[in-house]
Amino acid sequence: METAANPAKSAAPPPAGGNGDPPFGVNEVRLNARQWLLSFVLLWLLALLTPLLWKHIERFDTGPDYRISYALSKDYWLYERRMEQAALPGKVILLGDSVVWGEYVLPDGTLSHFLNQAAGVSNRFINGGLNGLFPLAQEGLVAYYSKALRRQKIILHCNPLWMSSPKADLSAEKEQPFNHSGLVPQFFPRIPCYKADANERLGVLVERQVGFIAWGEHLQNAYFKEKSIPHWTLEDDGGSPPHYPNSYKNPFAQITFVVPSDPRLDPDRGPGSPRHKPWSAQAGGADRFDWVPLDSSLQWRAFRRVLRTLRARGNDVLVIVGPFNEHFMAEDNRPACRKIRDGIEAWLAENHVPHVTPETLPSDLYADDCHPLTEGYQLLARRLYENPAFQQWLR
Repeated sequence: METAANPAKSAAPPPAGGNGDPPFGVNEVRLNARQWLLSFVLLWLLALLTPLLWKHIERFDTGPDYRISYALSKDYWLYERRMEQAALPGKVILLGDSVVWGEYVLPDGTLSHFLNQAAGVSNRFINGGLNGLFPLAQEGLVAYYSKALRRQKIILHCNPLWMSSPKADLSAEKEQPFNHSGLVPQFFPRIPCYKADANERLGVLVERQVGFIAWGEHLQNAYFKEKSIPHWTLEDDGGSPPHYPNSYKNPFAQITFVVPSDPRLDPDRGPGSPRHKPWSAQAGGADRFDWVPLDSSLQWRAFRRVLRTLRARGNDVLVIVGPFNEHFMAEDNRPACRKIRDGIEAWLAENHVPHVTPETLPSDLYADDCHPLTEGYQLLARRLYENPAFQQWLR
């Protein structure tokens, strides 16, 4: 008697050579150990070589009086490239904050320009300042993005402004935003007002070590207004209702392979700018500062670490202290400022650091509490260049 067929037994046999495993999907790719290793090597080479190749493809015009563009102040990859370019025998690199950079003046109105003029040369003194910098941030800039500076002559500016209050010193406990948070120490020493979470801090540490990430930040800064491509695409024009002018643009068309620079006639800087005027023409009166003692100042400790790092690399460093605008202060507040200045000078002398402390400029040559106007930089450069200690160090 014929029995009915068992459905289970009539199931289709497994594919040939399958050993009962399910067949590969249509788009599935499985890599063995050797293929995974090869993939990682190729990705590593891509990440390593792309930033190096980019330096040969992208045009970076500098020349006499060049300074990092104001809009690219957070482009640390570009700053590193600039230091690699400038680190040549015979060059003198000026490092510091916006006083060195030249907040109110054009590139040909800066301290480096007038030092070149005093020396009768065009490109010996290099503007390595960065807008918005301060010692705690400069520590990161020197440690991670200025490694090319070795066995150079360096002028390092020490600005007492950063000790003028707990807020400026970043030692106040209350959270506050500040420039260049990606350069400051992320975990130690502790910065009380810096409240970033662990994820953000770890991201900063990774970016410092991985050149490919810093190069990606360069693309965003130079070509996409400091935004990622998705954020740039969705940027609105601020109207009501908003419009999205970039939504249909090809983002790759934005990459011109030319590093942008500030306009030759900057509407915010230079003698033709409404900002380029004496502080007394716009200030209500003398100001007061809550000076932080040197022995408890975070910024002063960071400055000393910056100086130590530069000297450990074989650089010959001269420190310029100030000149702070004492006219800006109330009369009874000036002794505290001079105590800070004297303490800085005493430490530099004790540690055999060449230094010059220029006298305070005339009141009408300052734009604010510490930034000279064009004529102020010219006078400051002349006084520095004629200073015997400066000349001895320069020789």
